[in-house]
Amino acid sequence: MKRFLGFVVKEFYHIFRDYRTLLILFGLPAVQLLLFGYVITNEIKDARIAILDQSKDEVTRRISEKVLSSGYFILDRNLISYKQIEQVFREGNVKLVLIFGPDFSKSLDKTGNAKVQIIGDASDPNTANILVNYIQGILSNYLISLNAEKIPMQITPEVRMMYNGQMKGVYMMVPGLMAMLLMLISALMTSLSITKEKELGTMELLLASPLKPFQIIIGKVFPYVFLAFTDACIIIILGNTVFGVPVAGSVTLLLAESLLFICMALSLGILISTITSSQQIAMMLSLVALMLPTILLSGFIFPIENMPLVLQWLCHIMPPTYFIIIIKSIMLKGNSFGYIAFETGILAVFTLLFIFLSVKKFKVRLA
Repeated sequence: MKRFLGFVVKEFYHIFRDYRTLLILFGLPAVQLLLFGYVITNEIKDARIAILDQSKDEVTRRISEKVLSSGYFILDRNLISYKQIEQVFREGNVKLVLIFGPDFSKSLDKTGNAKVQIIGDASDPNTANILVNYIQGILSNYLISLNAEKIPMQITPEVRMMYNGQMKGVYMMVPGLMAMLLMLISALMTSLSITKEKELGTMELLLASPLKPFQIIIGKVFPYVFLAFTDACIIIILGNTVFGVPVAGSVTLLLAESLLFICMALSLGILISTITSSQQIAMMLSLVALMLPTILLSGFIFPIENMPLVLQWLCHIMPPTYFIIIIKSIMLKGNSFGYIAFETGILAVFTLLFIFLSVKKFKVRLA
């Protein structure tokens, strides 16, 4: 019995002196709990909206104030005409437009009924549906307070969803899955590529060859560029033909952006491979460090606006965040390059940064 107890004590000792094991045992559950607790929520705060007030009377002013003071919405801009609605949605910041028709207050006083139009950006159908429900709830509360003082009145909301009139969830899932799959496939395959050479002991043969480090990296990456690009084409074709996800914009631009994202993911995979010594570690880093953040912190499923500020900062350093914006912008809104130039520039910077770090780390480790 003493031998057994001694053995158990020894195992505890080994566990407690290994900081990596303690980090997995206690740090990982705490991080996941905080991450899931803050990210997974149906509440949306600080969503940007635009207001087109053609009446500009006291009633529309009060309703607008109630909407903006609810904590759910931030006024991005006041619109002057209907022509601006398409433009603000294409820019991507505004999630919803609230429209008051002419003589709103007069119609409410004379007939006891007035109409308000709500237009949502349904490229993210879950968010659009929640925001519309928030607006309708605020209108209902305003009517309750109004009817307590006067004769019963009614405000009829007319809801219209742009870019996804049928509110199909697949319109949101295909761009997100495309980003996640390309990120995982590209980063995983390339991260295993160099580590396999290390484990098999063939890396020395590459170093003894006339090839320079950057040539070795490019040679390793190039085949996977072709294979991952083929995967991207398959995803786009299946999404369009099987699930009916439209490609409203330029197919050439869509493929070019996909190629840029693939190059970024491949360069990240090479960087992972240069800092790991085994395929198992490279695989774990690629799966755990890339898959979970891509799902949670890219706006794929959960809106970035309702996350704490720290997590929003993390979202903005996640390359899939920008790629998902690009894919939705091209496929659903039909936008040209001018609307996605910023996101494209960010992906290009990430690509160059990862390539630079990969080459530099490769030289240091294998000189």
